[in-house]
Amino acid sequence: MTTIQCAKRGMKLNIELDTSGMNTDTSSQQDVCVRLEPYSSNTPVFKRTYLKNDGRRLILYGYSPHKLTPLKQNDDAISKGGELRWHPLRQEWNIYAPHRQNRTFKPVAADDPLAPGRPGSPPTEIPFEDFELAVFENKFTSLHEHAPTVEDAYNTQFKQALGHCDVIVYGPESIGNLHTLGQSKRRLLLEAWIDRYQQLFAKGHKFVLPFENRGDEVGVTLHHPHGQIYAFSFIPDVQKKAAAAFDNGFDLSKHIVETRADFEIAEAGGVSAFCPTFARFPYEVWIAPKKFSPGPWAMSKTELDGFAHLLGEVTRRYDKFFERPTAYMLSLQAAPAGHEDKFHFTAQFYPLLRSKNRVKYLASVEQSTGVFTVDVMPGSAAQILRQL
Repeated sequence: MTTIQCAKRGMKLNIELDTSGMNTDTSSQQDVCVRLEPYSSNTPVFKRTYLKNDGRRLILYGYSPHKLTPLKQNDDAISKGGELRWHPLRQEWNIYAPHRQNRTFKPVAADDPLAPGRPGSPPTEIPFEDFELAVFENKFTSLHEHAPTVEDAYNTQFKQALGHCDVIVYGPESIGNLHTLGQSKRRLLLEAWIDRYQQLFAKGHKFVLPFENRGDEVGVTLHHPHGQIYAFSFIPDVQKKAAAAFDNGFDLSKHIVETRADFEIAEAGGVSAFCPTFARFPYEVWIAPKKFSPGPWAMSKTELDGFAHLLGEVTRRYDKFFERPTAYMLSLQAAPAGHEDKFHFTAQFYPLLRSKNRVKYLASVEQSTGVFTVDVMPGSAAQILRQL
């Protein structure tokens, strides 16, 4: 056992770690332990940052200090992202990352790259035998802080795909969802999201998007419960438009209150889960604090507790209604840099099912015009989900 110094916001403390095989020289930043001041509960949260052999950082979050010794690792060459190209007619930047074509695709359980490492077994992304929650830099990243330089060509604007891409693994279990994780793990997930928001904004990124893709219909290639985080060097067009709407006076708090009777499906801790009157997907649900907040880092512990609860509750209601694991896209929409005064934080669920065995396809009209045809009225969706 060795005593190492961990940094806590505003103070220092000493904790006992089993540091055999663990680098405790914080000046090298190879293996560093930090105690975080928790946002969503009174329980301390610990963060271990470990530099993998291939140069990527692995961050382990937990309610107890992570003490395990690292196992064998791969040291493959890691791609540093792709490039951005400007679409002159749609007036938007898009990412081109051909190396992602060869990313891991639906491996068998024995080859799960998000599982904890096992002695004598092929290395996984997490070279430890156990963990609570893990975040690491995506091996098949679309955006990178050292993205290759590019020049305009073929009468087309090119730009470096600067940014950062994380994978966030909810736990060592190979099955599960935001409901079955339980409230304690959901609160830990919030702590990790908030920490990554702060770290990535501090590096100068303009917009940070935590998200989860769930289900084959969405295109998920790894079924181990996990999400991702993209940090952009620019504000994407959708978020630019949302910021402009908030700047021009759209009041989401007022909208939630005025539509609550017909469109809210659940409430917890001053946070509402509701079907927006303007939903584009069947059974689309948003979760938002009723009082203005630019992001989870600015929410109270009561609100964060309610938010964590509703993440699980919406997932539970979806799976009960569709009688199957529901395919959805979930994104956390916090304020882009420079828009923290008016941009109201939401978490948005976009299910890709319109009934138990019917997929909501985004076909020619949606893809060609951006105009959605919505098969289920938001009020009807809210009434159904409210009763589950």
